[in-house]
Amino acid sequence: MELASTFADAWGAIERALNGGLGSIKGITYSEYRLLAAIAAGGDGGASRAQLAREVGLTPSAVTRALAPLAKLGMVTTDKHPRDARLAIAALTADGFELLDDATGVVHDTMSQIEDSTRLDASQRREALRLLREFARA
Repeated sequence: MELASTFADAWGAIERALNGGLGSIKGITYSEYRLLAAIAAGGDGGASRAQLAREVGLTPSAVTRALAPLAKLGMVTTDKHPRDARLAIAALTADGFELLDDATGVVHDTMSQIEDSTRLDASQRREALRLLREFARA
C-alpha cells in the first residue's frame, strides 16, 4: 500500500510540474504531449487509435476524445485507413510537428529541473530508473 501511494505521489508531483510548464508555455497537457509523441513515433503513416491507446495507456475512445481538441487546433488530422474504413489514422500536421518539437524542449527542461532539485546523484538516479523499469515490467 505504501509503495502504491508513494508512486502515485511521485507521479502526481512530476505530472503537475510537466502540466504547468507545458500549459503555460505551449497550452497543452503532458497527456496531450504523449499523444503527439506517440503519433510521431508511428511514422509517416500516422497511428491508429488502438495503437495510440496501447502506447499512452488510454482506451481508444479516450484517445478519440483527446484527439478532438488537437485536431480543432490544427495539430492533428484523422483520416480513414485506406484499406479498412473502420480504422481512423491520426497524423501530425506541420504545426503539430512544430508543437511537439517545442514541447519536447519544455519537457526536457522541466525534467532537468526536477532531477536537479532532488538530492540524488547521477548513479542513484540511474538506479532509481532501473528499479522503476522493473516495476513497469511487472
